[in-house]
Amino acid sequence: MAAPSPVVVVTGANGLVGAAVCRALAERSAQVRAVVRRAGGAPALDGATEHVGDFADEEFARTVTAGADAVVTTVHPMGSGRDEQHRVGAEGTAALAHAARDAGVDRLVHVSTAGVYDRSHGIGDVAEDGALLPEGSGAYPDTKNAADAALARVDGLTTVLVRPPAILGAGGTSVWNTLRPRAIRDGDRKANPAQTFAWVHVDDLAALIADVATGAVPTADDPERGPVAGATTPVIVAGEPATLRDYVGTVTGALGIEPEWTDEPVWTGQLRADRARGWGWTPRVGLAHAMGELREGLSSEA
Repeated sequence: MAAPSPVVVVTGANGLVGAAVCRALAERSAQVRAVVRRAGGAPALDGATEHVGDFADEEFARTVTAGADAVVTTVHPMGSGRDEQHRVGAEGTAALAHAARDAGVDRLVHVSTAGVYDRSHGIGDVAEDGALLPEGSGAYPDTKNAADAALARVDGLTTVLVRPPAILGAGGTSVWNTLRPRAIRDGDRKANPAQTFAWVHVDDLAALIADVATGAVPTADDPERGPVAGATTPVIVAGEPATLRDYVGTVTGALGIEPEWTDEPVWTGQLRADRARGWGWTPRVGLAHAMGELREGLSSEA
């Protein structure tokens, strides 16, 4: 008898990452519970059902996680004030994790960020055990660190903190393909061309998340081989090396404007994705393709 399809809850299913995760899960024949705040926002996919509500609401969280095998959390109101980021990103995500644990969910996969790591000038390469930024480093890293810490305190779950850098991929809510280019167009174009531009394509990020959520990546005693059962395991996902010359140069070239290159001390190390590769992950989207997609999207808008 064939094993039943895993049931996976995905919050923020209307967002860039959430929608990509839903697609990747559907490709793996998972049953997806796509959580959105407004009706009609979830992607239309075979095996996916839309669930409208606030995942931080205790009753809704209990209902949507009942009978699920895994939960994927992708929501963080990045552009909001610190209080809102903490309420939604840290408190809300932790509340959902507690509901998932109480419902008997096996795995929780949380989209954290590589932005929690100290990547100052001279730091060198950064792996999962790298130094985290201290409190007071900014609303975004502070609240993302708070969310990760809150999830680590939820006993009884196998929790994976997926830590991507800049996420590339076409879409109206894409920070690096849409929002950041707008800021560059409007004058914010100073950058040291040698600074590392750590990135990953949204499709490659979604592939790892889907594999972890569906159990294609088995648990292990060693975090270098898989998530540790009943514990919290961070994993960095990053594509091939790139610099701001690649990214800002592509954006300014597509927009027909000149970059403003600087020479201040910057981070030139790399994010080490050795752990993700040890779990069987291999990025499929190369830098040339990602920059081409970015260039094409910006050129069509222009």
